[in-house]
Amino acid sequence: MAGESMDIETPLVDGLSKAEQWLTNNSDLFVQYGVNIISALLILFIGNLFVKAVANSVSKVLHKKKMDKAVVEFMNGIVRYTLFVIVLIAALSRVGVQTASVVAVIGAAGLAIGLALQGSLSNFAAGVLIVAFRPFKSGDYVEIGGVAGSVDAIQIFQTILTTPDNKMVVVPNASVIGSPITNYSRHATRRIDHVIGVSYGADLKKTQEVIRKTLEADERILKEPGITVGVVALADSSVNFVVRPWVRTEQYWDVYFDSLQAIKEALDAEGIEIPFPQMDVHLNKAD
Repeated sequence: MAGESMDIETPLVDGLSKAEQWLTNNSDLFVQYGVNIISALLILFIGNLFVKAVANSVSKVLHKKKMDKAVVEFMNGIVRYTLFVIVLIAALSRVGVQTASVVAVIGAAGLAIGLALQGSLSNFAAGVLIVAFRPFKSGDYVEIGGVAGSVDAIQIFQTILTTPDNKMVVVPNASVIGSPITNYSRHATRRIDHVIGVSYGADLKKTQEVIRKTLEADERILKEPGITVGVVALADSSVNFVVRPWVRTEQYWDVYFDSLQAIKEALDAEGIEIPFPQMDVHLNKAD
């Protein structure tokens, strides 16, 4: 039994001795790799702080230059992602990964991803065009891609809108560039378009005068370029007047609703009828 115990312990002792010798011979290598890994982690940590600081500094500079909020956010994203890739390459290089190989791999991966995600790249390119040509800015009320809302942000791949009923809509930038853009906030003034129908028995000159005086009494309606009131159509059930006052853009909807109500009340007060849709039926009695 003692002999068998010695036979088992001898290989175990030899194995431990060899392991100890291997660790002793490669201790410098372990220390070197440990230092490199710690250095890479420090590069990532400090580099991330540096990236955030630079991106925030760029944003502050653009804000001081009174750049649009959407443009500032777009540039912030570009700077942040670009610098982070550089920091990541530096960290991998510290671990021992060849930088040239990493760049080549990133280039190949970028090409493959680009072919697979052509839509995303087109969204990115469209985002650059939006920032460059600025068809709208943050806060503008626009209609793009069949969606109307206020612009919250222009991001790298999409534009964020908030609808009047407070819903968030994400529109891909490629759809923004590829469709007509209606910017309701670009100009300082807007024209309101009303169509008011009165009966065929109404005095047209009196109707025109009543509508014009009603609108002129509202101080929010601009004196220039003036108010247009005129007959636009002889419809089936009414004589239609087109009514076009001009207002400041931010007051558009308030004046729109108030002017409709005021015109209706003024016509009622003057006994001018706004008819319901109707049809006259004539019966001929045959012998």
